[in-house]
Amino acid sequence: MTANASLTLFDIVTLRHEFPILNQVVNGKTLAFLDSAASSQKPRRVIDCLEDYYRRYNANVHRGIYRLSEEATFAFERARGKVARFINARSQREIVFVRNTTEAINLVARSWGDANLREGDRILLSIMEHHSNLVPWQMLAQRTGAKLEFLSIDGEGRLALDNLDAQLEGVRLVAITQQSNVLGTINPVAEIARRAHAVGALVLVDGAQSVPHMPVDVQALDIDFLAFSGHKMCGPTGIGVLWGRRAILEQMPPFLGGGSMIKVVGLHESTYADVPARFEAGTPAIAEAIALGEAVDFLQEIGMDRIYAHERELLGYALERLTEIEGLRVYGPRTTEMRGSAVSFTLEGVHPHDVAAVLDGEGIAVRAGHHCAQPLHAHYDIPATTRASFYLYNIPEEIDRLVAALRKVRTLFG
Repeated sequence: MTANASLTLFDIVTLRHEFPILNQVVNGKTLAFLDSAASSQKPRRVIDCLEDYYRRYNANVHRGIYRLSEEATFAFERARGKVARFINARSQREIVFVRNTTEAINLVARSWGDANLREGDRILLSIMEHHSNLVPWQMLAQRTGAKLEFLSIDGEGRLALDNLDAQLEGVRLVAITQQSNVLGTINPVAEIARRAHAVGALVLVDGAQSVPHMPVDVQALDIDFLAFSGHKMCGPTGIGVLWGRRAILEQMPPFLGGGSMIKVVGLHESTYADVPARFEAGTPAIAEAIALGEAVDFLQEIGMDRIYAHERELLGYALERLTEIEGLRVYGPRTTEMRGSAVSFTLEGVHPHDVAAVLDGEGIAVRAGHHCAQPLHAHYDIPATTRASFYLYNIPEEIDRLVAALRKVRTLFG
């Protein structure tokens, strides 16, 4: 790759060759995959890494006193270290491997929440949260009597923070997305964390949409928990990450019981392992964790700053081109400033599912629905949107195809 601030067209063409699925032909058209906010595609080296594990050193980790097990354990823990460095964690012991962002947030809700929250305690969320960063807190509130409070948004889909200090009174935890999966809004997490810590609240960040697309430094953000998924960042499904401050993790009881998370087990009671093993009961997703480490290498070799810059260029082009479609409304900020590359929209008189179906006929993959954010759609008084989302392998030509296909939708439905 070149050393320019953004990826060149040559870089992108070269990168696209790394993704076998992009050679797919869908309905007679070359696939234009515009649904990376749901799940990203995988480079060949990540696919090869998965196969390599099963072919060469498939064995359980942290158990066997033999070569295959030791090789698997080394690769598994090396991946943990890669993830720690990727987000600038102080220690790889702060990295807990889980299935996905959803499990990471549920782990905090169950382990930290059940142990620390009582009736009347407050949890501050926003109305733009994915269900994964809402439902676990609803369940926690039902168990403990804690109360949920919500930050609203302004006309552009940015958080309304004018009354944040007042809303933080009595709050024990702030759980907020760094980047909305619907609006694309990038929230000022560092500022929110600073003000939350001033009143003694902890801060959990849903990084599912930010970690794959932009540099994320947990120390610079000064947050307490970060949750994200491997499958959205060129890694495999079934592997995610909870990062937490070690001092906080060490005070949290286990989330699940079983093998690996114990020190000594008796008939009536047990003692538990140190972190992160305390939160990794049973055989983990070994191959997936190792392949996530490979995905991290892949992203770092490209450069997260360059990926973010490339996506901003695509976003700016998309926002400009979409204004050409009569009756189309984009939700979220209207500029690329503090905005990610998920673009959700409605087309007057056409259901989002119909839009997506026509686009599929043109070989274009987008998402249609509420995107696991029903309260946000209710705020806009709409049942669903169509969402196009971009990643490092997308090119302007695919946006041109999207606009041409939307013109076809407009013609078909009037």
